[in-house]
Amino acid sequence: MAPPAHAAVGQPPALPPQALIVQDAVALRAAPREAAVQQARLWQGELVEVRGERLEYVQVWDHQRERGGYVRASQLRRLSLDAAHADELLAVLRFVKDSAGSEGLGFGYGAAWLRAASPAQLSGPVGAEVLDAVAGAAQRLAQRASAAGLSRGAQEALLGQLDAAGRYGIRFNSHERGDRMQICYDGELFTRVLAMPAASAEQRARAALALTDPACEDPALGVLQRIQRQEDSASLLDQADASGLPPVLKNRLQMRRASVWSAVAFERSRGAPGGAHATAAERALEALARVDPQGLPDTDAGLMNDAVMRVNASRWAAVPASIQSKGLQLRTSPGAQAGQTCVSLHGGAAGSAPLWTQCSHGVVWPASFSVNREGNAAALAVQPMAGWRELWLLRKQAGGWTLSVLSPAPTLPGIGYAELAGWVPGGRQVLVAREARGEGRYQRRYEVLDLATLAPQRQASDPSVLGAFQRWQMPQWKQQSVSLR
Repeated sequence: MAPPAHAAVGQPPALPPQALIVQDAVALRAAPREAAVQQARLWQGELVEVRGERLEYVQVWDHQRERGGYVRASQLRRLSLDAAHADELLAVLRFVKDSAGSEGLGFGYGAAWLRAASPAQLSGPVGAEVLDAVAGAAQRLAQRASAAGLSRGAQEALLGQLDAAGRYGIRFNSHERGDRMQICYDGELFTRVLAMPAASAEQRARAALALTDPACEDPALGVLQRIQRQEDSASLLDQADASGLPPVLKNRLQMRRASVWSAVAFERSRGAPGGAHATAAERALEALARVDPQGLPDTDAGLMNDAVMRVNASRWAAVPASIQSKGLQLRTSPGAQAGQTCVSLHGGAAGSAPLWTQCSHGVVWPASFSVNREGNAAALAVQPMAGWRELWLLRKQAGGWTLSVLSPAPTLPGIGYAELAGWVPGGRQVLVAREARGEGRYQRRYEVLDLATLAPQRQASDPSVLGAFQRWQMPQWKQQSVSLR
């Protein structure tokens, strides 16, 4: 939705009288009578040219359909597109901009104001306000169109409104996710708001959040394209100043920063360009630490849980690997395939053959390697994808060392982590923390597992009710993990 070019005298060229359709499924009739033939159906937000008036009807011409007819006067509003009525148009836009179901009115009045405004207004704070309002309406319309369980009538109305929005140059993308389509606004106006010096901190924050919405990431992106999108998202979020924002918006910005930087840390650890993965992981942890729990509404609890899981999945990127001087040692080496890492377990003797070897395409975090006091079990964090970290549990058995992989949850990979929380003396139990969201379910639990069978002996959603966690959780886990909140 670009502002119009103004004439040399500073005024836009004259246009025929225009009117905005304000309801859905408005009949365009061949004559000014209720019984006249319906030639088309018009939808909220469509702009038509006024050519006359008869009885209770307005004669209009629809340039999109190249068809004329009559519309009831109560179903449209005439628009004045001259500079003298700019303030009036702005007042109506402010009234409807946040009203669900009135997105078409926002497009129409926003476009009318852009036509009537002066160049100084277009580049000033009010211009940023109008672009923000129209972009917000486009985002809201896309969210409504993506909702599940819509009736046939609601779907038809939304399709009509999406088509009407397209006439203003507002474009939408659609992605198939599971058994439904995700409709997303392409964000062109948000990009312009973010680039405007006159935009307020709140407008810039809303724009950055909209442009980095993970729900609108194209699932068909290639690996390099996805990595570049994450780096671009991190840069966009850095353009928004969190200081002075309302608590809810500030928290949302920090949670999005935490999620994006955690993904950047994962990709950089795999050799992606952009800098050290430790710096990205530290940025993620810092952003998460700036979230104020008192400013979280109930509706944002899921966002907070997701941010915590994503950050926790990549948090080992911020911890340097320590040198192991005695006992069991972990060694890593490049695998035979590109992007593969091989892990081997060695005893204390130098030059000894490996006790166990395994190769993986996931990111191996050597800093997470831990051995219990008895030396019959060891743990290692391995991250196969951004936001999803597994726990490799090695156990010494009669036939040698064996590997068991503990996933965050028994679902298709979504987001989550499984991590070592501590070793129980005696070499028979291990403490594990898990949190995950996948296949529409969310769960968080702390477990005391039997090392022989890996069956949970005790588990709870709160570690404070488990005596083993109170006595034997590792200090470094309590200090470094963001699981405890």
